[in-house]
This record gives sequence, structure tokens and C-alpha cells, in this order.
Amino acid sequence: MENFDASLSTYFRAWLGPRDTRVKGWFLLDNYIPTLLCSVIYLLIVWLGPKYMKNKQPFSCRGILVVYNLGLTLLSLYMFVELVTGVWESRYNFFCQGTRCAGESDMKIIRVLWWYYFSKLIEFMDTFFFILRKNSYQITVLHVYHHASMFNIWWFVMNWVPCGHSYFGATLNSFIHVLMYSYYGLSSIPSMRPYLWWKKYITQGQLIQFVLTIIQTTCGVIWPCTFPLGWLYFQIGYMISLIILFMNFYNETYNKKGASRRKEHPRDHQNGSVATVNGHTNSFSSLENNVKPRKQRKD
Repeated sequence: MENFDASLSTYFRAWLGPRDTRVKGWFLLDNYIPTLLCSVIYLLIVWLGPKYMKNKQPFSCRGILVVYNLGLTLLSLYMFVELVTGVWESRYNFFCQGTRCAGESDMKIIRVLWWYYFSKLIEFMDTFFFILRKNSYQITVLHVYHHASMFNIWWFVMNWVPCGHSYFGATLNSFIHVLMYSYYGLSSIPSMRPYLWWKKYITQGQLIQFVLTIIQTTCGVIWPCTFPLGWLYFQIGYMISLIILFMNFYNETYNKKGASRRKEHPRDHQNGSVATVNGHTNSFSSLENNVKPRKQRKD
């Protein structure tokens, strides 16, 4: 294992250059293997979980969902506020900001972005709740791609570009997650569901987030600074992939076909579950086949 880790480190240095020493010794960041293993385990659970639950009764999880979503709402709010204040105090340049231009102020951004990276591990629970509640039809290509890729991408971000221009997408995403996870939490309370009207606008906000991130990243390409250009090109490509997947999801969810789909699955507004918010409607067919039709639970 040590030899494998050493080989990975050598490859990463050759490909990406030296790591940022400011995060040396930070939890999960020294070694890529834990992040990779967590991602592999996540994908195995996505594959095997519905098979395990096939002949079992779904779990309600209502109480833990309220606590889980409240926790992620507060964490997202903390990250958003800290990033906004940190960027303001550090006088970051919107058009392009290097990773070593603000001195000690950069450390505030780095500390918050570590929590952002770690939150992507916590968010694997979104999928696990789908499985436990037997809402496996909501485990879509978009859902799995987004969850698995973000955790891995941010390991690399934290090791090579843990501040500077990296702040923008994380700031917007934290704000969107405040809205999204507060919606998730409230939707877990049956008496609140009739008052939840903004799920469509959360998806629109996610799309706007991707477009704004592309615009801001492109500024760094047009007016370059010391931030590595390769990371900017990668981020633009990744945002385009998310726009394509989210647009496909949005069209399927909010056109006539999507409306018909929601009638077939009236529990879509719950979480482990908000199918019409975060790309959980058009499922893997192999996972759908593992879930037998069942009577609806009144929870």
C-alpha cells in the first residue's frame, strides 16, 4: 500500500506539480487512498444497496432526516458566510486570484474550503437515505456522477489550489445548499409539505450557479494571474458537463412527461429524496428493476 501511495504521489507531482504545503497533515489530505476508497465503497453501496433492500421493508428515517438536513443547512450557511467575509477581508480579485496573494488571510479560505471538501463525504448520505427508503429510482446518473466526482475533485483542489480562484464555485454552491437542505429538512415534516413551493427554483439556481462559475472562471483565462490555467480549463469543462446533465434533468422533470412522472411517484418531495431538486428523477434502469411495487407508506 505504501508503494502504491508513493507511486501515486510521484505521478501527481509529475502531472500537477508540487502540492501546497499549507495543508500538509490535514485530515484526509496527505494521502489520496482514503478518498478513493470512500468513493469506491460509495459506488459499491449504490450498486449493492438496492439489491440488499429488495425484499425488505423501507425505513422511514424521518427523525434522522430532519437532524441530518438541519446539520447540512447550518454547515452550508457557515461555509457561505465565512467564504464571503474571508474574500471581502482578503480583497480577492473577482477576475483572477492567485493562491498566494493574500498572505495569512488565505488560510481562512483554506480552512473553510477543507470543510467544503469534507461536506462532500457527508453528502454521500443523500444516496444512502434513498436506498434505505427504497427510493432507488431517484439514484440517477446525474446524482451519482455529481456526488462521487465532487469529493474526488476537491481532494485535488485542496492539495494544489486550496484558495484563490477556487473560492467562487464553493461559495455559490454553499448558498444553494442552504436553500436545498433546508427544503429537504422541511419536506421530512409532513405538515410542512403543502407550503414548500420553491423546489423548481432551487434547480434553476443550480443552473445559474454553473453559468456564473463558468463566467468567473473564464475571466481568469482572459485576464490570467498566478492561478494555474489548467485548473481553470478543467473547471469550465466540468461545469459544462453539469449544465448538460442538469438541463436534461430539468426538462424531463418540468415538462409534461416529468409531470406525469411525479404523479407516478408522489413521494418525490421527501429526502433521502427530493427528486425534483437535485437530479433524482431519471433513474438507472438496473436499479429501478430491483425495487418492487409497494403500498405507499403514510410517513
